[in-house]
Formats: sequence, C-alpha cells, structure tokens
Amino acid sequence: MNSFVNMDHWQERVDLAAAFRWTVRWNMHEAVANHFSLAINDDGTKFLMNPNQMHFSRIKASDLIVVDANDPASMEGSDAPDPTAWGLHGGMHRHCAHARCAMHVHSPYATALAALADSRLLPVDQNACTFFNRHVVDNNYGGLAFEEEGARCAQLMQDPKTKVMVMGNHGIMIIGDTVADTFNRLYYFERACMTYILALQTGQPLRVIPDDIAEKTAQELEVYPEQDTRHLTELKAILDEEGSNYAQ
Repeated sequence: MNSFVNMDHWQERVDLAAAFRWTVRWNMHEAVANHFSLAINDDGTKFLMNPNQMHFSRIKASDLIVVDANDPASMEGSDAPDPTAWGLHGGMHRHCAHARCAMHVHSPYATALAALADSRLLPVDQNACTFFNRHVVDNNYGGLAFEEEGARCAQLMQDPKTKVMVMGNHGIMIIGDTVADTFNRLYYFERACMTYILALQTGQPLRVIPDDIAEKTAQELEVYPEQDTRHLTELKAILDEEGSNYAQ
C-alpha cells in the first residue's frame, strides 16, 4: 500500500477498488475517465475518489485519494481529481445529502439511452421496474461538468427516492448509501438499459408493464434482503481467488 494514512477507511477502500475492477470487466468504463466517490464524514463533503486518470483496472485500495469538497487545495498535486470530477462529485456531495456514494460512468447501454430524445427507462422487464419513478432525466446538457454544472445536476436528485440520473447526451450518475448499494444499482441499471435498447432495436411493440405492477415490483425489490452486499461479497471473492491486488 502507498502510505500509512491510506489505512483509514480501509474496508470502504477495498469495496471501491473491487467496484472499479468489475466496472472494467463489464465494459462500463471509458478509458481513464469517469469517477466513483464515497463520503467519509458526516456531512458528506469529504470523500474517497479514484486518482486522476488512473485506469480502473489498476486501482488498488491504497491508491484512492481523499478529497474535501470545501477545500480548493484538494485540486493540487499530481493525483488530484480533474476539474470535471471535482465539479460533478463535489456538487453531489455538497448539495445532495443522500448521496453518500456516487458513481458516474459513460456505460454503453445507459449512454445510448441518454442519447434518445426520450431518455426515460420504461418498465419493460423486472430489472427496469427497479427504477420505476426512481430515476430522473437531465434534458439540459450544458457541456463538461465543471462546478456550475455539478451543482445543477445535484439539484435534480434532491428527492431521496431518486438514486439514478440519466444525464442526457452524457452518461449516468448513480448514488446510494454504500459502495455495495450503489454498485449493485449501477449494474442493474446498465442491464435494464441493455434489455430496453435491444428491445427497441427489434422495431416490435414493447410489452410495457402497467404502472401499478411496476411500482409494486420496485417496492418489493427495494426490500429484497441483502442482495447488494452479497453481490459485492461474491465479486470480491472472485477477485481474491484469482489473486488480484485490488485489496492492497
């Protein structure tokens, strides 16, 4: 590991590092762009984040940096987050109290959804029901996500029920309580988008689930026991069996 100070919040670091590694395996990353962050203080303004432009496939627990959204000095140094990471994630952690963890990617199917004139995810399968009335679409893309854009995006997620933002013409922002909660949501949103985009490509009429059944299913999935933690635990077990260095 890089230094003694990086022992702080060690389990959270390990969980984040595992999430980075699996994001690559599932092709939800984009080169050395995109960022994950996790709040480590009560008000959420101090958070762990990946170093500037390090490939997700190489990130270890000890590599993660600590960023303070209220301290511009966080932008100094070779590993400091790039300005868009500072703007988007800083905005989320400053202005959105329920965003303890934030994951921003340009994953293929969710970004394809973000490119449609109507970027809502319709409840065409069980996975999509997870997000029924629980995602918001940003229809006002304003360029790179510097501080003003980050603050604007954070305002769109003020409803505690809203955990997913489809960033029109851009990508997605997923938020949650923990790494496991957020990463599980990221995985299932991308899967739901994949099914939806593939269904659209057939050109056949969609079998859209009625609103009441979609809402009932969403509520059932919200209380499904321990799926997020068990999911991440299994993913870490696979990495461990392979001898991955993610937890170093």
